[in-house]
Amino acid sequence: MKRKPTLLEAILPIAIMIFLLAFGYGYLKLSPEPLLILAAFCAGIIGLRVGLTWEEMLAGIRKKLDTSMPAMLILISIGLLIGTWMASGTIPMIIYYGLKIIDPSYVIVIAFIVTAIVSIITGTSWGAAGTVGIALVGIAQGLDAPVAVTAGAVVSGAYFGDKLSPLSDTTNLAPVAAGSELYEHVKHMLYTTIPATIISLIIYFFLGFHLTGGAKAASEKTTAMLQSLSDMFNWNLLLLLPPVIILYGSIRKKPTLPTIVISAIVAGILAKFVQGFSLKAIFTSGVSGFNVSMMETIGYNPDSVVADVATLLNRGGLESMIDVTLLVFCAFAFAGIISESGCLTVLLENLMKVVKKTGGLVLSTVISCITTALVTGSSYLSIIIPGEIFKETYQSRKLKAKNLSRTLEDSGTVVVPIIPWSEAAVYMAGTLGVSTLSYAPWAFLCYLGFIFAIIYGYTGFGIAKEESVSTSKAGQQKDMSQ
Repeated sequence: MKRKPTLLEAILPIAIMIFLLAFGYGYLKLSPEPLLILAAFCAGIIGLRVGLTWEEMLAGIRKKLDTSMPAMLILISIGLLIGTWMASGTIPMIIYYGLKIIDPSYVIVIAFIVTAIVSIITGTSWGAAGTVGIALVGIAQGLDAPVAVTAGAVVSGAYFGDKLSPLSDTTNLAPVAAGSELYEHVKHMLYTTIPATIISLIIYFFLGFHLTGGAKAASEKTTAMLQSLSDMFNWNLLLLLPPVIILYGSIRKKPTLPTIVISAIVAGILAKFVQGFSLKAIFTSGVSGFNVSMMETIGYNPDSVVADVATLLNRGGLESMIDVTLLVFCAFAFAGIISESGCLTVLLENLMKVVKKTGGLVLSTVISCITTALVTGSSYLSIIIPGEIFKETYQSRKLKAKNLSRTLEDSGTVVVPIIPWSEAAVYMAGTLGVSTLSYAPWAFLCYLGFIFAIIYGYTGFGIAKEESVSTSKAGQQKDMSQ
């Protein structure tokens, strides 16, 4: 007969999971998926102790998967979108004109803006930092500008896009974990991201205000990238159609998945008739991702492509989302069992005895995300785990799920690159040639977001609440008195 878990039984599977991820993933660098399965096995033992049957555990896992499947399909389809947008020349064209706005006179503020543009268009912080980011740091070195500050601006800009781009895996993952909707999530993040961005830009502007050497030309690397992109693709205003379709669908609140598919189809048509790719190359790009080796099919020598351009363009495809999808499935196996066994309920009941206000709930979410990020160094896990823990609590407090998904990104996604032992920080430091501890103080966007999230939690500003019939006419998001 099923019984309610004790507090110790409720805490134990969470503690085991944290230990496995901290030691196995964080220290031994093991793959997180088997560790999560092992954690799910331990949770299953607790489930058996409280009277849960195997069929009930499976039901709990299926329940998690069923509720998240629409969002998971969107997440997977993003890979298709990126691959076709690359082949059509849509993403390369926007990158090309983004690079042309670089002005060495304001290298630090431009480093943030340009990297943010590339990142939000491509949906990848690593690609943006590893290409235009390197070029911008090179410009800073040539101008005797503070390289660490420029690197911090690059990281901030890169994660601005990673946080807001509909093409980003974390931007899609956060609403999956919280139970919100993609475009509502993106719009709601503007509450914290816009003021954080404005403050960052002001600081970057004044930090670079006294720099000289503005008459210098852009670095050779940037020039080479521009020339390579121009040689590879045909620029045409029609290439803006795919993002316009996505924008239209967002504004008109059309179903997300069909909108993405339509945009991908249009991009495929453009790849065929504007760029000249074969049908086989277009399908390959959509499934396995775009690769510059495909340029050979349209008469362009792929060996002449600048290495940085290849790094930026070689991405996308349905297969690129397999790793993220597998990680989510393994995490949901653990979450489904502890949820069905009642462990989460017991934990939240005890947590809510302490957390009485919305501000305390948001603060608890922030601390949970940062702790998970510190322990695992993973932006995915810092979203998934706190999302599963706090989802029901936000619902019980009549707070919209987008409040949770926003906080997950503010304190999960963008915090990871300033944690020195995380994979993201190791990549950024190695790519930009600046240590994490050197650039972290200047990556303002990485910690201003969760500061605003906490402030909003305690003031009630920007907190969206599920409105009752009697209050629906008010149309206010400032909804909870503290």
